[in-house]
Amino acid sequence: MTTLKFRQLTLLFCVFIMMSCSGDNSINTVMETLDSEEDTIDQTPDTPDSNDETEDEAPETPDIPSSQDPNFHIYLSFGQSNMDGTGYLEDQDYIVDERFKTFQAVDCPVLNRVKETWYTAEAPLSRCLVRLSVVDYFGRTMVEKVDDNVTIGIINVAVGGSNILLYDKDQYQNYNSKEGQDWFNDIMAAYNSNPYQYLMDLADLAQQEGVIKGILLHQGETNSGDTEWPSYVNKVYTDMLVDLSLSADKVPLLAGEMLRASGNCCSDEMNPIINTLPDVIPTAHVISSEGCTGQDSAHFDTEGYREMGRRYAEKMFSLIE
Repeated sequence: MTTLKFRQLTLLFCVFIMMSCSGDNSINTVMETLDSEEDTIDQTPDTPDSNDETEDEAPETPDIPSSQDPNFHIYLSFGQSNMDGTGYLEDQDYIVDERFKTFQAVDCPVLNRVKETWYTAEAPLSRCLVRLSVVDYFGRTMVEKVDDNVTIGIINVAVGGSNILLYDKDQYQNYNSKEGQDWFNDIMAAYNSNPYQYLMDLADLAQQEGVIKGILLHQGETNSGDTEWPSYVNKVYTDMLVDLSLSADKVPLLAGEMLRASGNCCSDEMNPIINTLPDVIPTAHVISSEGCTGQDSAHFDTEGYREMGRRYAEKMFSLIE
């Protein structure tokens, strides 16, 4: 600015000399030049001196929606029919603490529920006409254990009779239909034929309001005896973490054993495989089904679901406290 003032004074001196000699209006032209130069200089940002001390810039932090509540703990669940829910409800199963919520996966006019809306978690917790599942008593037990200011939320997308590869986002097209099995294809239609992406879309919305704290899996009857199952689960789990920008050390995976009751279909072949999962995924933990009762060869009964849910919660609480 000192240089500008000196130039202005010099030009003004010239103006008076010219006016005295020629008597014309050259001063207008000169003043326009001064205005233009001052505008140009004003638009040029100051350049800090290279010797000036500057404060270190603070590291960037993730964008966290202002509405996100750190005391709203959300859990994702997926798998087969034991996660979907086949347990008949009894009177005690209709008593639910309001701090246990479910993020409605599909529109259910018969339940007066709308997709992508939080409701008190009274069964069913996935589709409209299923029953009690593993997650029902997981959530109830978590509410009993966490602080009173914490709310527990569940997002459950499960498909009876599904192969684990149905949840592989790169292979699901090979597993999302079954010829002549309308019940299965109807479930697929409800989840847009892509249960993995359907769950991710719900989770992406939900984590704007709360914090995803863990992932629950109960699946394996369809993959019974498949020694590649742990690697398949690893890919699904890893994809979920990446797609939702989550960290494995903060979002553990819990996987439950198959029903062990007498006459079961799958425990002898599948439970030993399930128990190798922590060897492949360090943040995975296996939930024992020892002593849990069943209603048939594959499905827990109502008390079996309650007990499995409690066991999932006991383990999860031990990991987050």
